[in-house]
Amino acid sequence: MKIEKHVTALENFIKDEAFSGILLFIATISAVVVANSFLSKEYFDLWNLSLGVSIDNYTISMTLMQWINDGLMALFFLMVGLEIKRELLVGELSSVEKASFPIIAAIGGMIIPALIYVAFNMDNPRGFGVPMATDIAFALGVLMILGKKVNPNLKLFLVALAVADDLGAVMVVATVYTNEIHSEYFLYAGAIYALIALLNIAKVTSLIPYLLLGIALWIFIHSAGVHATIAGVLLAFAIPVKSTIEEKEFIENTKYSVDMFEKNIDEIHILNHNLIDALEQISHNYDKVQNPLVKLEHQLHSLSAFIIMPLFAFSNAGVILDFSSVNNHIMIVLGVVLGLLVGKPLGIVGFAYLADKMKLIKKPDSLTWSEVIAVGFLGGIGFTMSIFVTQLAYTDESVMGAVKIGIFLASLLAGFIAVILLLKVNYKPSEAIK
Repeated sequence: MKIEKHVTALENFIKDEAFSGILLFIATISAVVVANSFLSKEYFDLWNLSLGVSIDNYTISMTLMQWINDGLMALFFLMVGLEIKRELLVGELSSVEKASFPIIAAIGGMIIPALIYVAFNMDNPRGFGVPMATDIAFALGVLMILGKKVNPNLKLFLVALAVADDLGAVMVVATVYTNEIHSEYFLYAGAIYALIALLNIAKVTSLIPYLLLGIALWIFIHSAGVHATIAGVLLAFAIPVKSTIEEKEFIENTKYSVDMFEKNIDEIHILNHNLIDALEQISHNYDKVQNPLVKLEHQLHSLSAFIIMPLFAFSNAGVILDFSSVNNHIMIVLGVVLGLLVGKPLGIVGFAYLADKMKLIKKPDSLTWSEVIAVGFLGGIGFTMSIFVTQLAYTDESVMGAVKIGIFLASLLAGFIAVILLLKVNYKPSEAIK
């Protein structure tokens, strides 16, 4: 039963991510169209609109785009952190045997693109993180378009690979792409995180105190100069996994409440106090049996997939198609394009193949090397995640515009090549290894 539930949840996740990928594509294209239309000025003025929040003498003021990139994206990274923690505990990364192949592949898929970028930009390597990122929503979207022509085990491998890739991206953002450091705020952030840890020790499973302290954590990490999205990841790793009551206790309590409900039904069409008490007890037990981590991840997933990421794409993907900027920053663009289009598949497949031949890891029997190569190119779809790192790596608008054009080109080509390779594999459902 538990295995079936886990598979169903993963299938729903993949379907949601695939639809989110289509929505992201629409948002991205819309942003480019609007940015190059007669509404161009209004489009850019909107995202540069200043908004501030004041608490006593403390004020945070940022542009609308910064609120999206630093604020809403913190919620996205909270969900990413929850996914990483869940996969490490019970998912595709929960054992050495399961995790080794996608983790080694993900490491290669981060190192090689970064090296290729640096090779083209020895004098200014700061943008090395741009081609390291993979957009899981777009990548899964490509697989879902192909439907039953794709090995379902390939989707599981891609999800595990993307989770490991996300963890690497979080580490890069936390250590490389920071502003001027104000160390005094780390003390406040540390104190807040200590309080969150105490909630864990006290076995508090209500999400409200964690989220309230999470807001304070975000404020102090932002003030310290570290990218505030890291607050979301830190909070995610502190969210408890264990529910207050076990499933058996929930079943017993619920059965008792249902019996009480049935015994107290009367002729009146309005619920009496005994019926209301029974329903409230069922609701109370429902809250207690849920895993806080899974509950929060579920609540954030739709918000992230269908609001936060499309809004991020629409606000950040708008670039004026001035190809002269590409020519002016050709080495940076080449580093990004080749990093995604060549570095990603070369790193993913190369590291996995060498580790398999050296018997450090073993390729799953359910996958062929041709399918792994196709996933390597799917990893080259950077889109929104690469754009996110672009906003952190560069300050020159001309460079950012050129890099975004490069990201679009590389991602589209990588996706196209992946589709050709997957169709060439000619997978048939009857070939699935059960």
